[in-house]
Amino acid sequence: MEVEEKMDRPAVVLLSGGLDSTTVLAIARSEGFTPYALSFRYGQRHVVELAAATRVAEAQGVARHVIADIDLRVFGGSALTSDIDVPKHDDVSDVDESIPLTYVPARNTIFLSFALAYAETVGAIDVFIGVSALDYSGYPDCRPEYIEAYEAMANLATRAGVDGHRLKIHTPLIEMTKGQTVELGLKLGVDYALTSSCYDPDLDGRPCGHCDSCLLRRKGFAEAGSEDPLVYQAG
Repeated sequence: MEVEEKMDRPAVVLLSGGLDSTTVLAIARSEGFTPYALSFRYGQRHVVELAAATRVAEAQGVARHVIADIDLRVFGGSALTSDIDVPKHDDVSDVDESIPLTYVPARNTIFLSFALAYAETVGAIDVFIGVSALDYSGYPDCRPEYIEAYEAMANLATRAGVDGHRLKIHTPLIEMTKGQTVELGLKLGVDYALTSSCYDPDLDGRPCGHCDSCLLRRKGFAEAGSEDPLVYQAG
């Protein structure tokens, strides 16, 4: 579809402030969508990502940036929302595809449900999410079959879907490696210095360099032949 056909078409973009979601926001803009960014304060230990999301939203000129407050700490069950230590590794090769302790139960299902509500209020039938089925931490809610099933459900559960305006969940990174994601983002002019990916940053927001997310991020920049602009903790 040509860019002209999409101009001024609203789209909700889930924006964590990390590498993937920031790239997806740039992709949505490059395709002519008017982005409405949606972030979450859900009790995550790496709440510093919300400052990054705000910086990214301002830099990329979204129509509106909403930060929704929900508290998933009431359930716990994840190293991101409870007192479970975030797993650390020395090398990205140690990151396997088993479901890790950083998996937040049903997080993408919850986030996409909020995105549906936001989309209906702004007249959008397009939602963008930065999931990947290649370089990822084994999360079950990042798989293509999950997204397909959720999209089918969304079109049964919303007024827009019932009225024949089929909602589309866009996953432009789902078959990309982290290296390909970084390469594309740089081509689109993404400033990755504004982003935050770490699950366990220090009080100054510096990434640990050893959690799954940090290791996958560093792998992406290495594959892209580019230097990660973030300053990591020593050690």
